[in-house]
Amino acid sequence: MKKLSMMLGALVVAASAHAEGYQVNTLSARQLGMGHVGVAMKLGAESGYFNPAGMAFMDKTVDVSAGVTATMPTCTATLPDGTQWQTDNKASTPFYVYTGFRVYDNLKVGVSINNPYGSSINWTRNWAGAELSQRVSLKTFSLQPTVAWRITDRIAVGAGLMIAWGSVDLDKGLVSGASTDQLLAASGVEYRFGSTTPASVNLKGTAKVALGYNVGVMVDVTKSLTVGASFRSKVMAKVKAGDASVSYANEVAEQLLESKIGLINEANFKAEMPMPYTLTLGASYKVSPKLQLAFDAQFTGWKTYKELNIEFLDERLVQAGFNQNLKKNYHNAWAFRLGGQYALTNRLDLRAGVAYDNTPVDDNYYNPETPGKDKVSPSIGLSFRPIKNLSIDLACAYIANVGSGEKSYTYDDLILKQMAAQGMPVGYMKTFTASYSPVAWCPSIGIGYSF
Repeated sequence: MKKLSMMLGALVVAASAHAEGYQVNTLSARQLGMGHVGVAMKLGAESGYFNPAGMAFMDKTVDVSAGVTATMPTCTATLPDGTQWQTDNKASTPFYVYTGFRVYDNLKVGVSINNPYGSSINWTRNWAGAELSQRVSLKTFSLQPTVAWRITDRIAVGAGLMIAWGSVDLDKGLVSGASTDQLLAASGVEYRFGSTTPASVNLKGTAKVALGYNVGVMVDVTKSLTVGASFRSKVMAKVKAGDASVSYANEVAEQLLESKIGLINEANFKAEMPMPYTLTLGASYKVSPKLQLAFDAQFTGWKTYKELNIEFLDERLVQAGFNQNLKKNYHNAWAFRLGGQYALTNRLDLRAGVAYDNTPVDDNYYNPETPGKDKVSPSIGLSFRPIKNLSIDLACAYIANVGSGEKSYTYDDLILKQMAAQGMPVGYMKTFTASYSPVAWCPSIGIGYSF
């Protein structure tokens, strides 16, 4: 049941919320305008995410920042014959809230909540690759209490406890119209499904709360140059009891397929996978009192994601061989971000930046469930302070994938495999090939208040 397991894999990816195709880099309207840099910048409460050590340099008693981003992705899949399919996505709205408080001049604490990973993609029910993915909606949340200590005037450290959870709701075709039509023909039935997907499965699940940690250090090398480093630990994400339910295109499909795939309906499963660690290094430089430049390099230990193990709770499914041990073999990946901020007036800051993310996805495991490639993302932004303590932040990023070429995914066709097991002369291995072009617009708005 390789096709079903691929979809279940998407569920666990959502639960861990750390797969490349679902990573959200819109966790600050201010920093999004600079390419989402920040590990070596003193961002007040927002340092709780970018580098907890930076909070130690906060010069306010209370600092609060909140915002939301409308992430609007679109992906086009071009088949070898030139046929094109485009997603019909709704905008997702990741948000963030950061708070920071002064305990002593050299000791600060804070709490943050955000959506560090999540996305939505809707290829529609009857598109050509429905057996691989129809629709995915992922939501993840992270709550992080943080403490930061300025050891000297120039050196600070910080640490936070990551409390993460998430949910997923997705649909996937279980069988194709073409293979079902072969079964109908072999049975002497004249009815044909053609391009209609006869049966789909919906999967819903929630990952239990998982814990990790975030530590960082920041050093003012000179009055103009600051360096920083932040490390996020690996976290194990676990789905204890996801739910599956099957839907059919019509009564003909239900009567024909219920005996073959009905066992999946209302089934429960458990699964787990690692959220890999990330190490971010960076530097910021004040070219002048008005101009600041910053650079981040982030290394993600994706190599720890070697396989995905899925176990059904129903012993009948276990005996039928539905449990899966899927090879993923992701590779480690780097992301690079560069940005600048210019204080045009005492009330107006202008920003611009660019980011480049390398994908960890192996070409041998590439499918429309996570159509990730190397990404380049230019961005612009500004902050306006109508009054002294209030900041209104605006930004917009455009995310485009780099590279071209067809990608393929080979899998077992459920119906044809069962026909082959019954001695029918059919091949059940299928390969879906397409060239993907995903892009996204990400406008963001935030507000900050401090005193």
